[in-house]
Amino acid sequence: MLVLETQRLALFRLTLEDADFIVELLNDPGFLRFIGDRGVRTADDARKYLLEGPLESYERFGFGLFLVTLREDGTPVGICGLLKRDALEDVDVGFAFLPRFRGLGLASESAAAVLDYGREHFGLKRIVAITANDNAGSLRVLEKLGMKFERMIRMPGDNADVRLLARQFD
Repeated sequence: MLVLETQRLALFRLTLEDADFIVELLNDPGFLRFIGDRGVRTADDARKYLLEGPLESYERFGFGLFLVTLREDGTPVGICGLLKRDALEDVDVGFAFLPRFRGLGLASESAAAVLDYGREHFGLKRIVAITANDNAGSLRVLEKLGMKFERMIRMPGDNADVRLLARQFD
């Protein structure tokens, strides 16, 4: 189901048919380094991840991570969306892109649309983001979106602190 469109991108709700793409994305070295190992190695693992993650989030909150595709040809390039994590008071924006689609402004373009979506459709007054301290690319995207560093936090089950950034909406 189409959720959002930008100049270059279309964002859709993820489905179980996206399992092969999820295996590729979640096993990218950059994803593993900066976001973490989700233990997704097979299409069956990916379907379980989708059911217990994005699909459950759509049911519970009406939002979640979305599949980001190129509008011109439908090529899947990454994921971007809103997450409600138990460990965070606020909804956060998250994104991850395949290596060949990084550095093209696609994360900024999709995340800006997702922030607007959260504000307009869900009345969110504040959206946060977390990123590894050494993830310069994600940090640049978040700062471009107007997010400001607040503090370092440690997420449950992690052994390293991450940056918490936030943006307040009127």
